[in-house]
Amino acid sequence: MKANQIFLIAIATIIVLAASFALQSSPAPKAIAADGGEADSNSKEMIEPAQKEEIPDASPGMFTVGQYNPLSKAESYVILKKGTEPPGPGGFTHTKAPGTYICRRCNAPLYQSDTKFESHCGWPSFDDEIKGAVKRQLDADGYRVEIVCANCDGHLGHVFEGEGFTSKNTRHCVNSISMKFIKKKEKLPPKIITPEKAAELKDALPTDSVEVPASTQSTAESTASTAESTASTAETSSPTDPSTTNENTP
Repeated sequence: MKANQIFLIAIATIIVLAASFALQSSPAPKAIAADGGEADSNSKEMIEPAQKEEIPDASPGMFTVGQYNPLSKAESYVILKKGTEPPGPGGFTHTKAPGTYICRRCNAPLYQSDTKFESHCGWPSFDDEIKGAVKRQLDADGYRVEIVCANCDGHLGHVFEGEGFTSKNTRHCVNSISMKFIKKKEKLPPKIITPEKAAELKDALPTDSVEVPASTQSTAESTASTAESTASTAETSSPTDPSTTNENTP
């Protein structure tokens, strides 16, 4: 073998060995953290997205005994008389801020903002409620399903299924005036339970969840007595059923 061939082979061998050594000794690429900096090799940020901050939910300790919030004439028309507010962009129809929607009458949490969606129907739309917060019942028209607050029975609107707006295939069509909106990180007001209802639920509620006034029991008994004494008067009266005039949506 000629000297120049031996020389070329030696040079090639040196180059291969040098490249192999360089690859083995070079540091591993550094992971990029969510904030753009370097992440530690043991950091969960390397494999997990940032955790979603949860919106405050109702808790067993958030109760207060008292009378429901006072309502204006317009609020009473919808919440108590089962009326319907005009559709449009007002109220919470296009609200997109994170937070919790609560009952205007009793402060019970009803919906979280991550269940709200645009249905273009003219009223706020949700595809799910906070568990146990909303009660369904047949509307006075005989075919729609009315939704009311499970705590105070205040009218919210109607629920529709099978429209295909979201994967849950459900639309709670709610009057804005039936709700209040509490922004994320703001403290939710306590849910209001009337003295009469508190007396009924006293044994079912956790002892540390609500303070029932000593007069609650007597108030409930007095209310029952009053209702009994006025029963005959109520039977002779013929109040108009406001729900029969509700022909709109929600």
